[in-house]
Amino acid sequence: MKPALRLSPLFLAAVMAGCTLGPDFQRPDTPAPQHWAALQGEAAASQPQAEPLQLRWWETFNDPRLSALIQRVADNNLDLQMASARLLQSRALRNTVAADQTPSVAANASYSRARNSAEGLSDPSGNAGHSAFNLWQGDLVAGWELDLWGRVRRQVEAADATVQVAENDRRSVLLALLAETAGNYIQLRAVQHTLEVTRDNLKVAEHSLKLSQDRQAEGVATRLDVAQASAQVASIQARLPSLEARRDDLINALSLLAAQPPRSLQAELLPAAQLPAPQQSFAIGLPSELAERRPDIRKAQARLHAATASIGVAKADFYPSIRLSGNVGFQAMQLADFGAWDSRRFAFGPQLSLPIFEGGRLKGTLELREAQQQEAALNYRKVVLNAWHEIDDVLRLYNASQLRRDHLAEAVRQNRIALETAQRQYVEGAVDFLNVLSVQGALLASEEQWIDSSAAVSQALVGLYKALGGGWQAFDEQPQHSHG
Repeated sequence: MKPALRLSPLFLAAVMAGCTLGPDFQRPDTPAPQHWAALQGEAAASQPQAEPLQLRWWETFNDPRLSALIQRVADNNLDLQMASARLLQSRALRNTVAADQTPSVAANASYSRARNSAEGLSDPSGNAGHSAFNLWQGDLVAGWELDLWGRVRRQVEAADATVQVAENDRRSVLLALLAETAGNYIQLRAVQHTLEVTRDNLKVAEHSLKLSQDRQAEGVATRLDVAQASAQVASIQARLPSLEARRDDLINALSLLAAQPPRSLQAELLPAAQLPAPQQSFAIGLPSELAERRPDIRKAQARLHAATASIGVAKADFYPSIRLSGNVGFQAMQLADFGAWDSRRFAFGPQLSLPIFEGGRLKGTLELREAQQQEAALNYRKVVLNAWHEIDDVLRLYNASQLRRDHLAEAVRQNRIALETAQRQYVEGAVDFLNVLSVQGALLASEEQWIDSSAAVSQALVGLYKALGGGWQAFDEQPQHSHG
């Protein structure tokens, strides 16, 4: 009977080792629509298809310089490197938490020269405090907390979820950088295109000025015509400096994203190139895949997981904790005796800690963790709902941007016809020069609007890919460090 009684605590500990308090995390059920929302109203030429998303979406623009620039930003951007450093910190913190699952072992050694009080406690030297003595000690100390209620396991689970939060935070930074790089590049090409159009219009205005000067010399035109033509030339020339400054600002913005000094990309990006344009049709994946792609949804899920595991930690604090500890070593007053068999010493035994009265601290902590878990669950729902709204908004914006661009293209075509007609009629004396200036101003304005609208189409497509959560997978090389 006695042996059975002695074994029962060990048996109980083995059984209880599998007990883990608190709710187990379950991925939230967020029903996704079977199909993307149908477009209402007039449909533009380029439309998305529910096919597997091309993760390297910037390559659909067929611009090697843009692809190379994005690769450089992904390799060198400082914000991304800081996010990687935060991820390493999170992993290191997880390792410190997981260390509580294994026994701790430490070695201690010491030497002291001491003298005890003749009136105090017993003197190990045996001289009743009348002389000093040496004390040599060496110990091997071990300790291990029995995780009977799963407190440590829940802490590790929460730490693992926190690592996932840091991973997806890094992916969010990367996704934002991809979109910002592509957006700045598109704006740069649009500004360069606007510069070309403005210079072309300047040539037209200078031709009109010469025409009015020639007609004045012939006595057909007045000084007013020449003054108006000169004002038109100066007005167009005034547009150039601000456009050139905007161009240089965008080049510098791209340099900063790539962690390069100012003007370091001037030679590469200063030559004008075509504005990146979307393809006639492109794939945007399936609605059911969205939660796996968007880093913010994955991050919200990981935070909910961490909050759920923390409830188990709070519940385990209500129960007793048992820690096994022991030490073995040597102690001697003479160095020659240190390490001898008679100088050995050891101590083994469990330590039991049981909370009796905490003044409501444990209950308050549990209520806090449960409330935090509820907030995390609501935040997850909000993030998912926001994602669907964002995609729906960008899809409509992309369609509307195309329609606006196409209508402006027609306006440009008609304004060019109008300018040619006005110039011819002015030479024939059928209209005054004010008509020529008015039509030329309308042409320049419509051309600039058309360029801006073309850039807006490409920008909307970039925003759509960002909303879909695509692109970070192509560069998701997690920073690594040794685990110990």
